[in-house]
Amino acid sequence: MNDFDYISIATLNQYSYCPHRCWRMSCAGEFTDNQYTIEGTSLHDRVHTMGEINRDETWQVRAIWLKSERYKLIGKSDLIESAEGEIYPVEYKRGRKGEWDNDELQVCAQALCLEEMTGKNIATGYVYYAQSHQRQLVEISEGLRQEAIATISAITALFTQGIIPQPVYKPRCKGCSLYSQCLPQATEKVSRYQEVS
Repeated sequence: MNDFDYISIATLNQYSYCPHRCWRMSCAGEFTDNQYTIEGTSLHDRVHTMGEINRDETWQVRAIWLKSERYKLIGKSDLIESAEGEIYPVEYKRGRKGEWDNDELQVCAQALCLEEMTGKNIATGYVYYAQSHQRQLVEISEGLRQEAIATISAITALFTQGIIPQPVYKPRCKGCSLYSQCLPQATEKVSRYQEVS
C-alpha cells in the first residue's frame, strides 16, 4: 500500500462521514480544530488513561492498541470490556447519536481487529455518547462487516491511486472543521458555471 502500510481504525469513520475530508486529513495532512474536534480530543484524553479494572462482573481495559494483519488496520481502543465470556469494544464520542452510521463502522473495525487478536467472534460493540451519557448498541452483523470491508478497500484505493474525491455539500458539512478549506458549495457552483457565448 505504498506509504500506507496500515489504515487507522478512525479513518473508516472519517471516510464514511466524507471521503473528501478523509483525503484532506490523511493524504494532504490538513487539519483544523473547531469546537467539536476540541471537545472530542478532550474526551479522548480523559478516556485514554491506560489501565484495567474490574467493575462488578465486567473486566475493562482502556487505551490498548488493536491491529489486524488481514485488513491492515491499526488503532487505539477507547475501552474494551469482557463480561459473561463475551468481549466487545466501546467507542467514545462527544455528542449524541447522529443520523449517519460512521461511528458504527469504527466499532466494527475494532471488532475485526479483536477477532483476529483473540480468536473469538465479536457479536456486539457499543458507542458511548458523552452528551447523552448513553451507550448505543452496535450489532456486528454480516452487513456491517461487509460495509466495513468495502470501506477499507475504498480507503486503500484512495491512498494508493492519488485520485482526490470531489467535495459534495451535505448538511453535515456545517459542523466540519475543514469547511473553510473545502468550500463544498463553491465547488458545486463552479461546476455548474458556464460562460455565456
